[in-house]
Amino acid sequence: MQSVRKIIHCDCDCFFAAVEMRDDPSLLGKPVAVGGDAERRGVISTCNYEARRYGIHSAMASATAKRLCQDLLIVPHNMNKYRQVSQQIREIFLEYTERVEPLSLDEAYLDVSTSSHCRGSATLIAEEIRRRVKKEVGITISAGIAPSKFLAKIASDWNKPDGQFVITPSQEDDFVRQLPVEKLFGVGKVTAKKLHHLGIRRCEDLRGYSIFELSERFGRFGKRLHELALGIDEREVKTDHRRKSLSVEQTYAEDLSDLDACLKQLPELLVRLQQRLQKVDDSYLVTKLVVKMKFSNFSVTTMECGSRSIRLTVFRDLCRQAYERGNMPVRLLGLGVRFVDLLEQRNPLQLTLFDE
Repeated sequence: MQSVRKIIHCDCDCFFAAVEMRDDPSLLGKPVAVGGDAERRGVISTCNYEARRYGIHSAMASATAKRLCQDLLIVPHNMNKYRQVSQQIREIFLEYTERVEPLSLDEAYLDVSTSSHCRGSATLIAEEIRRRVKKEVGITISAGIAPSKFLAKIASDWNKPDGQFVITPSQEDDFVRQLPVEKLFGVGKVTAKKLHHLGIRRCEDLRGYSIFELSERFGRFGKRLHELALGIDEREVKTDHRRKSLSVEQTYAEDLSDLDACLKQLPELLVRLQQRLQKVDDSYLVTKLVVKMKFSNFSVTTMECGSRSIRLTVFRDLCRQAYERGNMPVRLLGLGVRFVDLLEQRNPLQLTLFDE
């Protein structure tokens, strides 16, 4: 009989804002966000719960957030400080299990299936970790405990902030049956609307459709919908989080008026991309170049092509193609690459990242 996995998903509560409030108690009880300057077309990265009551959320334009709440305090980013706090929290995680998979600075999966801490209880381990983070780091985290990564991540959001939620193996099937389809990873507004049109609002409704019917309507994602509706998620907690891509981007204080203005920005972006790539070891092989473009109406497009060389001429061609899709002023430009991981491919081939 296969042993039941014990997965914990830990998620810091409004992480950047929580760190700033910890370091400046005068912010406590006030609507606070961390992000860019509203007068320089900044964007909100995160905000505390007082700010969320006004409808403010991450990825919102700072100017819009200030219109919703005139008293909103927007604090600039301090990424070095956030990384230090994240590392401090990760060190606590590693005291309970070596199987830790960071997803970002503020969240991670822990596989405690074989941990002997707290008598082997995943629930007690999560409680102890949360207590220690609160005491030693000075911020709160929420946790979800379940037999799979899929359910653990959903559970961590169930009793936020500063709470936890457990889904035991015996509760798993009933919990999934009643789960709204909007909670399924990958189901956004468009997919949710299609599902609702079919009368599918919960996973129990989704189970009424075969994998073939779902694949017909949703393509490759249909198979994943079928699995998640049944609570199937066999993904392992990966301790070696390898890159799939790397990019740089810039939001401009004033829109770039035309294609020529966009092309003039590419050399500077390319220098920044090359600086970041110099820190990447040679176990990665560049296979594609990517240009990202956000237009003045906030629509976003990306263009990419296969290439093992980082060449400005290729980025220029991609930029032209991307611009033709909107043919309007541009507020954001980004350049990036996609990788093949040679360690995963067990391929000894190595190429120089930069060509003249």
